[in-house]
Amino acid sequence: MDFSTTYLGLKLRSPLVLSACPLTQEVDDIKRAEDSGAGAIVLPSMFEEQLRQERAELDAALEQGTQSFSEALSYFPDVGEFRLGGEDYLEHIAAAKAATKIPVIASLNGASLGGWTDFAKKIQTAGADALELNIYYIPTDPDLTSADVEKTYLDILKAVKQAVTIPVAVKLSPFFSSMANVARELDRAGADGLVLFNRFYQPDIDLETLEVEHSLLLSTPQARRLPLRWVAILHGRVKASLAATSGIHTASDALKVLMAGADVAMLCSVLLRKGLPQIAAIEKEMRQWMEQHEYDSIEQLKGSLSQKNCPDPAAFERAQYMRVISSWRPA
Repeated sequence: MDFSTTYLGLKLRSPLVLSACPLTQEVDDIKRAEDSGAGAIVLPSMFEEQLRQERAELDAALEQGTQSFSEALSYFPDVGEFRLGGEDYLEHIAAAKAATKIPVIASLNGASLGGWTDFAKKIQTAGADALELNIYYIPTDPDLTSADVEKTYLDILKAVKQAVTIPVAVKLSPFFSSMANVARELDRAGADGLVLFNRFYQPDIDLETLEVEHSLLLSTPQARRLPLRWVAILHGRVKASLAATSGIHTASDALKVLMAGADVAMLCSVLLRKGLPQIAAIEKEMRQWMEQHEYDSIEQLKGSLSQKNCPDPAAFERAQYMRVISSWRPA
C-alpha cells in the first residue's frame, strides 16, 4: 500500500502531519514524531510582534535615552516570555533539519504588512523546506471593510512570496463572507497551500478578579466538521495543496478529511493528550480500513467524496441544511 502523499510540492511518507504546537519546540520530540510516522512537522510560530519587539529593544539599546522605544509594545508579552527568539528560531530550524529526514515547515504568525516578512528569507536560509503563514487577525475597526481585510492577506502573501523560493502555505480563519473567493484569490496570488482552519482562542472573564483570563482549550472531534466541509468544497477548484487541521483525533477523522480532498491531516490536540506514539496508532488503523475497503493508495482515496463533480455546491449545501433541520424530532 502506498501511504505517501504530496503536500506543497513535497513528497511525504504519510499524510499525517504534526502541526505547530509545543511538541515541535524540542528536537528530541521532533525526532520522536518522525519515528512515530509523521510525514512532516510544522514548527511553532515566530510572531510578528516578537520580531518587532526584538528590533525595538535593539534600537532602544543603541539609542538609549532618546525615548525611541514604542509604548505600544507594552501590550505584548516580554521577549523573555517567548520560547524562542529570532536567532534561536533559526538555529532550531537548522537543528531540526539536521536531526530528521522528514520536511520541516517553519511558521510565521502576523497580521499586518511590514518588515517582519523579511524574516522569511532567514527562515529559508536556515534550511526550512516550506513556510506556513499563520495570519491571525481579528478586525475590530468598524470602518474596515471586508475587502480591506482580504487585501491584507493577499499583500502579506505576495510580500513573502517575493522574498522566498520555498513553498508557502497560508493558514486561514473560516470567518470570511466568501471563503471560496478568498481561497481562489490566494491561490492566484501564489499560495502553494491552504491550511483550514486557524482556531481563534476566545478569552473569558474571571468574575472574582474581574480580569480577562486566557486559557488554551484543546480541540474536540466535532471541530473537524468545519475544515471537512471547506476542503470538500475547495478540492479541485484551487491548485494549492489543502491541509485540514483542528478536530482530527482518530483514524476516521483523518480518512474523512482525505476523502473530502485534503492532501494532509494535521494533528495536535490528540497528541498533546495521548502522546506522539498516537501517530503510529492512527496510521495503523487507517491502513487497516484502507485494506478492508480495497484502497491501494492515499492518492486513490483523496478527494473521492469532495464536491468537485457537484455542478452547484451552494445548492447542495442548502439542501443538506434543509434536510438536517427538517429531520430533527423532539424526544
